[in-house]
Amino acid sequence: MQPLIRAASLRGFGVLITELGGDPARLLDRFGIAADALEHDDDLLSITAHDRMLDATAEELDCPDLGLRLAERQDLTILGPVARAVASSATATEALDAAARFLFVHSPVLTISVDDDPWGRRGVVALTYRKEISESPYSPQAVELGLGVFYRVAVQLLGRSPGLRSVEIPHGPLSPVARYLDFFSADVKFNRPVAALCVDTRVLDSAFETADEDIRRAAVDHLTGAYPDPADSIATRVRRVVAESLPGAVPSLAEVARTLHLHPRTLQRRLVVVGTSFGQVVDDLRRDRAHRYITTTDLSFIQIADLVGFAEQSTLSHAVRRWFGVSPRQLRDSARLSF
Repeated sequence: MQPLIRAASLRGFGVLITELGGDPARLLDRFGIAADALEHDDDLLSITAHDRMLDATAEELDCPDLGLRLAERQDLTILGPVARAVASSATATEALDAAARFLFVHSPVLTISVDDDPWGRRGVVALTYRKEISESPYSPQAVELGLGVFYRVAVQLLGRSPGLRSVEIPHGPLSPVARYLDFFSADVKFNRPVAALCVDTRVLDSAFETADEDIRRAAVDHLTGAYPDPADSIATRVRRVVAESLPGAVPSLAEVARTLHLHPRTLQRRLVVVGTSFGQVVDDLRRDRAHRYITTTDLSFIQIADLVGFAEQSTLSHAVRRWFGVSPRQLRDSARLSF
């Protein structure tokens, strides 16, 4: 299954694109996103389509700061049910814990965490923002959108500057550096290993005026009951083990079961309970990886066959026709026309 993101991530997109002289409906259709997606925050979209649309739109409309402009139109509420748990937390640390624990509700391939300062500065920590690029390609505009919203949420909750010491961006500047300095009001460093906001450690102990323990507990209980973490599911765990073997031979069910400390029959039964099988998990993983490599890279089909665990290009071709009803070349050509 392709990784998803809530449509709330596009809040403000339609108005912004119209102001820039673009046609939001045409752009949505071009990337296979439902025309009414902008009206329903809780709709789920392919995060790859979402991100590719942002990058393509920025280029088409000559708007290199598109991600930052979109971030200026968003706030904590784009996180939907997660927002209540975050806003009602007592401190920044508690809010970050809630956001990190439940961000999968917004998108399962996005994560935030608190790490050491990459520059070794005393009294500074890095609030990192990551996307699992093994599941969906890197997107400069989407990273700037995510970092921008992260920063705006911090200001919103603290009611003041979040003690920002520097901003870490994994790519080079898309806009004049002055644009970043104006947005973040802090030093911005480019071509860094991971996207992050580096802040004073003391900020983590800052108290929130919106703190309410009863609301926080109710919100956490609701999230825990209504949104089981997909990372805990047996199908996801199997997919992760198989994914780690690629490129290379796909491990057998017995080998995966051994890695998960389960008997093979127990693993089979657990997969049946969640409506799948070992073969289906492997097939879904290959399908998703093949689609991503074919539609977002220039890798040869021989290379892609190896990356998804097929010994021959012909096997990849047969599988792609089964999955998508077209040849690998037709699938790639169609994707390029949309981009």
